Amino acid sequence: MSWLELSLTLRSDQQESVEAALEDVGALSVTLLDADADTSDEQAILEPAVGETPLWSQVVLSALFEAGTDRSGLIHVLGELLPELEPDQIQFRDVADQDWTRAWMDQFRPMQFGRRLWIYPWNVEPPADGDAIVVRLDPGLAFGTGTHPTTALCLEWLDAADLDGASVIDYGCGSGVLAIAAALLGARNVIAVDNDPQALEASRDNARRNGVGDRLALFLPDAEPGTPADYLVANILAGPLHELAPRFADRVRPAGRMALSGILKGQEPELLERYAEWFEDLKVSIREDWVRIEGRRRR
Repeated sequence: MSWLELSLTLRSDQQESVEAALEDVGALSVTLLDADADTSDEQAILEPAVGETPLWSQVVLSALFEAGTDRSGLIHVLGELLPELEPDQIQFRDVADQDWTRAWMDQFRPMQFGRRLWIYPWNVEPPADGDAIVVRLDPGLAFGTGTHPTTALCLEWLDAADLDGASVIDYGCGSGVLAIAAALLGARNVIAVDNDPQALEASRDNARRNGVGDRLALFLPDAEPGTPADYLVANILAGPLHELAPRFADRVRPAGRMALSGILKGQEPELLERYAEWFEDLKVSIREDWVRIEGRRRR
């Protein structure tokens, strides 16, 4: 079976109406890419701050339709929405069918973080290893799998921590990979927080698949209980990390530990100064252009 792919470049403020219209006329999926990015480079997609839209000023929108879809009809729909659009700006191509799960697995192979922790695609059976801690994720979830340096830095920190019987907060949980890893590494309960309800659903589903659903409690930021924990990990962005510092200080018990990532190299001095009011023994770890800050809550 083959498919028809439509693609065009548009301003980010046009994206929502165009995407909705294409879905109304039968789009099976819609993908957005940075129009100004070098397509040979992997682009980081991180958790946006509350109220922010994770789009670029210009986006390349690609929509997938069933083979045989009327191309002239699609051009007509887009022409009504975007009168300034020239028909030759819309590109079509036929896409051959393939095993999408296998394609995902070819790109995202099992990965090790620290001494014990592994991330596996859900439908790849890990070898028997009594010492390995394996987080298994749905192959359809490409984000938050450990492939980005910030996620890897946080997973390695969790692997090195003594989580047996501990309480943990994962702030900005995304796919739930950090929260699930904490539970599998021995945490007795984990609070997972995200401002995206779909992220909470993904975390809930992945936690259930890994057999730790009963140890995860999931909340939107305004609903989280505010209970201090032994450990807090937050893989978001430098701006929100700066704003949330007082909240994080309130959420970590005295002598408890925290790890922050999603920080670009060069952004850490301001955050170190900010968190020094509440945390001591602050340390910086760097992978590629990304930084992790860790520290201990002052008594």
